[in-house]
Formats: sequence, C-alpha cells, structure tokens
Amino acid sequence: MFLKLIWEVGILKIGVVSDSHGDVYAVKKAVESMGDVDKIIHLGDYCRDAERASKELERDIIYVKGNCDFTYNVDSDKVITMDDKKIFITHGHNYRVKFNYNSLYLKAREIGADIVLFGHTHLAGIFEKDGIIFMNPGSVSRPKGPYPTYGLITIDNGIISPRIVELL
Repeated sequence: MFLKLIWEVGILKIGVVSDSHGDVYAVKKAVESMGDVDKIIHLGDYCRDAERASKELERDIIYVKGNCDFTYNVDSDKVITMDDKKIFITHGHNYRVKFNYNSLYLKAREIGADIVLFGHTHLAGIFEKDGIIFMNPGSVSRPKGPYPTYGLITIDNGIISPRIVELL
C-alpha cells in the first residue's frame, strides 16, 4: 500500500530533444544528462539519430519525422497522454513555425492539447497561450543560440513545469 501511494503521487519527467541532424552523440549526451526520465521524445531531423540512440542506450524514444527525414515512414505528428495531460508532438515545419505559431496554436486547440512540443527553428523557447504550454527545446547539435539545448518537463499533481537545459 505504501509503495502504491508513492507511485501515485510521483513526479513524471519527460526529456525532449530536437534537430540532431546526424549527431547521435549529441542525442546520447543529452539523454544521459537528463538523468532518470520516464519518457524521451525526439522531435525530428533526424529520426535515425533517435533510433540509434534508443538502441545504444537501451531506452525507448518516441519520435516524429521532420522536414529532413525524407525517406522515413513515420508520423509527422503524434499525440500521447501522460498523467492525464495530452501532449502534441510535431517537428513544426508543417505548421510554418519559422514564421509564426498561429497554425500550431489552432491545431493544439483543436485537439485539446495541454502541452505542444515542436522544433524546426533551432531556437529554444517556452511560452503559454490560453492555458496551453508550448516548448521548443532548440537543437542538440546545431543551435541558433550559444549552446546546444534540450528540454525537460515535470508533471507533478497536474502542474506542468517545463525548462530548457544547456548541453555543455
């Protein structure tokens, strides 16, 4: 009974990477830096990096394809539910996120997402609109900022806490 109560009130941790562009070492370094996470998500560009890191680290990695994953027969978008939170996962190119977030926001509202994870811009950032949290973890290999980055999300008693972590 005591162990069950601890599990039920435990904190869910999700690690998020994007835009590795062939640098599987950077993906592995980010995953190792995340520590003990419950789920790892790769937001595309390159799917093969997620597959290789998954095999080499013996960790399950959920991934979607990006605009550079031409030959992969993988979904561009996925929706998963964790701890009663609906998480919309996409690379972002199909929603033109380099120009604005309107299409991405409308899709998130349409599906009732609590969290939206996207990449493509190589710029890390977190924002919230109408109760929906949006996170772009940046790029683990080709950042447009000073350092490669990844994202960490904790969900504790329904409270979503995202943050960006520099991969030094």
